[in-house]
Amino acid sequence: MCTWRARAEAEGLTLRVADNKAGYFGVTHKKHVRTKPYEAQVNRGGKTVSLGTFATAEEAALCIARSPDARAAAKRAAAAAPPLTSEEARQQAEAEGLTLLKADNKTGYFCVHRTNPGKPRRYQARVWRAGKQVHLGHFVTAEEAALCVARSPEGRAAAVPTARPLTSEEARQQAQAEGLTLRVAKSKNAYFGVYLDKSCKPKPYQARVRRGGKDVSLGRFATAEEAALRVARSQAPPLVASEDSAGWAAGQEPQVPSDDGGDDASDEGQDEFEVVLDAVEVPADVCDDWSDDNGMVSS
Repeated sequence: MCTWRARAEAEGLTLRVADNKAGYFGVTHKKHVRTKPYEAQVNRGGKTVSLGTFATAEEAALCIARSPDARAAAKRAAAAAPPLTSEEARQQAEAEGLTLLKADNKTGYFCVHRTNPGKPRRYQARVWRAGKQVHLGHFVTAEEAALCVARSPEGRAAAVPTARPLTSEEARQQAQAEGLTLRVAKSKNAYFGVYLDKSCKPKPYQARVRRGGKDVSLGRFATAEEAALRVARSQAPPLVASEDSAGWAAGQEPQVPSDDGGDDASDEGQDEFEVVLDAVEVPADVCDDWSDDNGMVSS
């Protein structure tokens, strides 16, 4: 009797294996179904589409292999350049004069995320662009994903050297000198418009505001106070240049794209609660738990 594998081979198709319970890409095993427990599924137009249920995983995998989606994916894979090794990606970055930005997260690189466990291309590169996450692709190594990020406008901007970050005390003093208020949120001793992303430890605090009904990132900062200062500056009238504020008045403060780097969550906005203070003292032992009213930034 002809097996499903033999049929696939005769048709020039490949049953893609995967590290899941069914053993094949796109095939799910439903234990509660006895007669045809294996379902073939594909992603089409951003939605999961069922191709049918089958008695064996191999038959379901063959159904997927025969689908237009799988055939198109096979053609793209055949035409794509072979993946770079970690060393090759580092050498290529050096040849192009790029920097693979390091980050204190699970992958070790800025804007690189580990996804698709058990699959060959388990490292994803994604950046924030115009208030939205943009996926740049999946890669075999973290270094190749980091190279993709380094080639993007966001990666190039993040690699530009910036001025020394302000400490919490320096940010409070600067706010007082500019006559600005660091606005406090309702809960968790946090600041208005400041979000904490623990996966990006060098600059874990992101400043964000709403403009035209959209979230706009103002950059990432080492301290919550400096991020709050950036938010306060964005909502204040233009400053008269002085020795301390000339750089800000000239619009020279760099805007660095955010790196989600960890779990994603969405937020609908935040409640405003203004405390008229020149500075806000937050105990150091709660710094790690800071977040805005609505939690983590969506990497």
